[in-house]
Amino acid sequence: MLSKIGFIGLGTVGRHMAANLAKGGYDLTVFDNDRAVVADIVAMGANAAESAQEAAKDRDLVIAIVPEGDELGPLFFGEAGILAGIDAGTILADMGSHSLDTTMKMSDECSRKQVLYLDAPVWGSKDHAANGLMTIIAGGDPALIGKCREPFSFFGLNTIHVGEIGDATKMKFIVNLVQAELVQVLAEGLVFGEKMGFSADKILEVLDTRGVASPLFHQKGRAMARGDFSRSLALKYVHEQLHIVMNAARLVGLHLPAAEAAYKVYGQGVEDGFGEEDISAVIKVLRK
Repeated sequence: MLSKIGFIGLGTVGRHMAANLAKGGYDLTVFDNDRAVVADIVAMGANAAESAQEAAKDRDLVIAIVPEGDELGPLFFGEAGILAGIDAGTILADMGSHSLDTTMKMSDECSRKQVLYLDAPVWGSKDHAANGLMTIIAGGDPALIGKCREPFSFFGLNTIHVGEIGDATKMKFIVNLVQAELVQVLAEGLVFGEKMGFSADKILEVLDTRGVASPLFHQKGRAMARGDFSRSLALKYVHEQLHIVMNAARLVGLHLPAAEAAYKVYGQGVEDGFGEEDISAVIKVLRK
């Protein structure tokens, strides 16, 4: 049984995932650079670590959800990072969204330390995380995934094994691509309809009745209609993920014209200062 868990990365969804593990009675140690969030999880029964190294030490399972970016290197590979503290034989479930090169580098480093690495990016919003409805896309040894199903069940509804290490990262590229394009398409439809005199609510009432209806359209469309851009998935991360997707597409000789167009729109959103807001804030770019 995996009873001792380290959790590194208490961001928009990570904090809710860790909170559910704390409520589940696990021996949980957490680390994040945001000490206020750490204090919130500690109040639920977790232990605070002073570094990622400390959070990873003497654990059965270490969960890391750190996005690609400046923090990733120090938190994984630094002197006080995860690999400096994690013990041989520990399972490391890497739940962040990374480039394929980053995933394979982390896998190789874990192999050298005899750490059991799982490529396991998560998909879902903060509400999904809070309600235990995340999807875990898993690549690696099926036996390891089986061992992790119980703790994963406290924040995830679905754990889907898609292949070897690296395959889950590739699958997340597809998820990120489709999600980003769908939200932009929805935003375009709402802005176009508003220009023709319809309210966003009336447009959504029509869209919700037939073939294009989806939970994503309903959730993000209603948020756009309300002007509620509180962060569930940061627009800046969507922009970064699209950049990774297009690099991956180029490596296989594929041109993704819709992705390139979306990348420019989300990039404009970052330039306009909407990067820390939710992905639904892309509609602000189109309304300018």
